[in-house]
Amino acid sequence: MRLSNLLPLALALAMSAQIPSNSPQRLPRATDPDEDVRMPNGKLQKDEILKADFQKSLDDARELSKLADQLKADLEKNDRYVLSIPTLKKTEDIEKLAKRIHDRMKHY
Repeated sequence: MRLSNLLPLALALAMSAQIPSNSPQRLPRATDPDEDVRMPNGKLQKDEILKADFQKSLDDARELSKLADQLKADLEKNDRYVLSIPTLKKTEDIEKLAKRIHDRMKHY
């Protein structure tokens, strides 16, 4: 017999010798997706994630309000009916913040 033919056979025998035939092989326990996961402090992980997302939404809403006030002031002081690049950038930032808040709130 050739050595290349014996190698897979030897590997298979070695692997089967490591698992006792009279004891069941231990498999990792599958977690139930509906099971509530608790953090080390005892709080539910889901509740903590929701709380953090809510805080992020509040922070983003504050920033959104600030940018909207700045945009309004920029538009009121501009009499040429032309938006400056920084003002246009504010509108893009407002749009991004609003979308981020919207996407986060869809997951509640």
